[in-house]
Amino acid sequence: MRQALWRQRRALAAGLALTAAVLGVTVPGGGGTAPGGAAAYGAGAGSGADEVPERARPPGRRVSAPVRIADAGAVRLLRPGDRVDVVSAGRGGPGSGAGDGDGVRVLAKGALVAEVPPPPVEDAGRDGALIVLSVPRSTATALAGAAISSPLAVTLC
Repeated sequence: MRQALWRQRRALAAGLALTAAVLGVTVPGGGGTAPGGAAAYGAGAGSGADEVPERARPPGRRVSAPVRIADAGAVRLLRPGDRVDVVSAGRGGPGSGAGDGDGVRVLAKGALVAEVPPPPVEDAGRDGALIVLSVPRSTATALAGAAISSPLAVTLC
């Protein structure tokens, strides 16, 4: 009887140890690795007090970028969660390639559609439609700059 009770306690202890190990790996701040395989707070987590958590690093941070797409019909096909490439075609000027296809530039590849807001009533006479994309900060800057000088289009990925 004692041996059976001893085996049961050992099995329970092993199960609790396994559960604690799994939780230590998967729970944020558990000191293990994140689901992507990186250390919970960047490479070498816990090795120095001056390390910055990976989620606080600005270069990889995604921002919301409102973008006006020239073809409102194409925007009606989009839903939040879709992936799109944003394309710009230069207008006029030397070396722009307008009309011959050389001025076409892909500004964002695989951008995530965060929102497709309905067009406001006062915007009815304006060309195109607005979408909100989730992109890296540098891509958002490029999109805003390109939208000033040329119409933008999207292709579904």
